[in-house]
Amino acid sequence: MRLDKFICKSTELTRTEAKKLLKTGLVIVNGEVVKNGACQVHENNTITVEGEVLTARQSRYIMMHKPEDTICSNVDEVYPSLFHFIDVDKAWDMHIAGRLDADTTGLVLITDDGRWSHNIISPKKHCVKTYRVWLRDVIAEKVIDEFKEGVQLQGEKSLTRPAVLRIVADKEVLLSITEGKYHQVKRMFAAVGNKVVGLHREQVGEIKLDDDLAPGQWRYLTEQEVLSV
Repeated sequence: MRLDKFICKSTELTRTEAKKLLKTGLVIVNGEVVKNGACQVHENNTITVEGEVLTARQSRYIMMHKPEDTICSNVDEVYPSLFHFIDVDKAWDMHIAGRLDADTTGLVLITDDGRWSHNIISPKKHCVKTYRVWLRDVIAEKVIDEFKEGVQLQGEKSLTRPAVLRIVADKEVLLSITEGKYHQVKRMFAAVGNKVVGLHREQVGEIKLDDDLAPGQWRYLTEQEVLSV
């Protein structure tokens, strides 16, 4: 974890205030003054401020049923931030592990644990994300094999990674991918001559969207869900 992040998780300081504190030279890491907020620290490090040992609060892990016309951002833009729906202390210190477009609904994971979210976001981790997709046109059976082999997205040099497509109805499918390219699901179907008219994320890794959560509702993840990532 970054040192400035650690200070925020162990005090009531904001990130800006933590950086100002670091400049004073009062932050000691393993007996040495450290002023660089980007310095990486670990659980076994001893970090003090004016002799007081800092202990980080436990990380938080949340699942939310993202409603339509909200954005995965900490600030409002054209649409409101989904953080308006979360009533937790220091929500501004949390981030979203895998964003969704404003018009996409479904499972969003929110945390203040950067290492945990990295396991979801990093392409090297091959974390599977499953989407329910509604299409403009009837889906052709041959698309199953095309997605399995990888398709060429406009503006990309390489094919998409193998994806699993399951046909639910003529214009409804389940798609599982291990990447997170910009507008990837929509671009994949555009590449085979179809158009996405509705998109809903149902699962990330082993974590499934709780059926009891209505759009805009959230809950903390269970310990088992956290450890599954």
